[in-house]
This record gives sequence, structure tokens and C-alpha cells, in this order.
Amino acid sequence: MPRPTKCRKVSEIPKECYFKPAGIPMSELEEINLLIEELEAIRLKDLEGLNQEECALRMHISRPTFQRVLTKAREKIAIALVQVKAIKVEGGNFHMTDGFLKCNNCKRWIKEHKNNCPKCGHNFEEKS
Repeated sequence: MPRPTKCRKVSEIPKECYFKPAGIPMSELEEINLLIEELEAIRLKDLEGLNQEECALRMHISRPTFQRVLTKAREKIAIALVQVKAIKVEGGNFHMTDGFLKCNNCKRWIKEHKNNCPKCGHNFEEKS
């Protein structure tokens, strides 16, 4: 029996949750479901440019799990673009994050609420 899926941490929920190719009626489109945590993985890795360790830390999952989530998200997006399908962003197994702090010096996101970064010793800057 497989282990239950660990809840992933997400810091943003998209304002728009449906994307479709222009000029094709919805009735003629198939759709792909992109989970909220898959979109978060894309956002952290591809938009924020964090490394996998930082992304995994932010989502409270292991690096191999993060890689699987990211790979699945990229696969779904590629299928939607190449096969002309709509993307619906919804669902998943996640909680919203709170309390992450960013180190001024090493730019790492740390989940502890301390005065100094445990990696380099510098002060934190609250996440905006």
C-alpha cells in the first residue's frame, strides 16, 4: 500500500484558473487539469529561478518529490500547447504558506522564525 501524499505548501493561488487557445470554442476543446501545486512548482523554478533544493524547501517536500511535481506540470503544459488543449488550474493536495523569511545575504528562504539565517548568520527580510 503506497504512502499517503504529503500536503504541499503553496504561496500563491492564480487569479485566473482557465487558459484556452484563442479562436476555438470551448465545446471543441479538451482540457488538461494542472494542479495548484504543479503551478507552484513552475512558478518557483521557472519564474523565480530558485534551485530545486530551495523550491522543495518552500513547498515542504523532498527534492525528488519536487522534481516529479515539476516534470508532471511541464508535461501537462507541453501537451496542452502541442495538442491544442485548454488548461484548467484547480485541485491538488496543498496548504497556503506563511511565515517564510528570506535572508538578505544568501537569498535563501528559511522556514524558521529566528533573527539570523542558520546558513550564513545574516538578518532576515520578511517575504513581501
